[in-house]
Amino acid sequence: MSPAPLIERYRERLSLEPGDPVVTLNEGSTPLVEAPRLSERLGVRAYLKFEGANPTGSFKDRGMTVAVSRAKGRGAEAVICASTGNTAASAAAYAARAGLRGAVIVPEGKIAIGKLAQALMHGARVVALQGNFDDALRIVRELAHKHPIELVNSVNPHRIEGQKTAAFEVIEELGGAPGALAIPVGNAGNVTAYWRGFQEAGTAPILYGFQAEGAAPLVHGEPVASPETVASAIRIGNPARWEEAMAAFTASRGRVAAVSDEQILDAYRWLAAGEGVFCEPASAASVAGLLAHGLPTVEDSEPPESVVCVLTGHGLKDPDTALSKAPAVINCENDLSAVEQAVFE
Repeated sequence: MSPAPLIERYRERLSLEPGDPVVTLNEGSTPLVEAPRLSERLGVRAYLKFEGANPTGSFKDRGMTVAVSRAKGRGAEAVICASTGNTAASAAAYAARAGLRGAVIVPEGKIAIGKLAQALMHGARVVALQGNFDDALRIVRELAHKHPIELVNSVNPHRIEGQKTAAFEVIEELGGAPGALAIPVGNAGNVTAYWRGFQEAGTAPILYGFQAEGAAPLVHGEPVASPETVASAIRIGNPARWEEAMAAFTASRGRVAAVSDEQILDAYRWLAAGEGVFCEPASAASVAGLLAHGLPTVEDSEPPESVVCVLTGHGLKDPDTALSKAPAVINCENDLSAVEQAVFE
């Protein structure tokens, strides 16, 4: 029997109204995988919160089940979002599940093929904008003001409510909060949500957020006009949850830092080959950041004894990057000795 959907498990701690339906694909209850090789490299007990095990392959499903359930409850007939890919896939799936129309606005040529395929197959109207994610978000916010359509980006408060449940799960699995949490930062909704969840549970682990060097507005302290990084899920120059995220880093005595695309891709390959966990490139920013920057602490504070690295999406979201960075396939003749040589040489 599969675990109960997260709304069923945590409804009294969420923002739904009593009569709201539950639009679910049995999201949540994702694995918390102990990472022995990463633990050895960091000198602390390390875990991987693998959100790629959600129904559409990313953490976005946690917030989308709550946002779309609330939208359905208030009588919405359609949902819309701007997306670098994962939100598009999730919004399209949950709109289909709810019997609502879905529309997603994506930056032209900047969405991984796996995510685009999902949004299209779920029946959403997909619009490729000649601009970046920040342009797309500005436009969908204006559309939501003009038309009776539910905006389901992370500016929607119900998205944050659903995503905070990942913090509850981490605490339940470990029997308490970890010493620290490392997380990729794009639009900054997820770090905002984890902090809310930890605070509601009465805990306060140190938060380490990591952005790609080419899309690091929180690190630089100002928006990035033309963000660029191989980690498409965090290719965002002006995060919608900027203030909340920075408040969370400050309150937790944590920090936000940048990592290069090379460091992200190194961690991406290493996680797959060394820990057996295949995440999308942006997810690997959490591990890349710890390997590059360590686990710094404030003055007179002991380093954390454990850290959870959030892996936000599945590696199959971006097959093009995987194939471009993986070893080549070995071509072989249809012969036992040739296959033997190919396998064992």
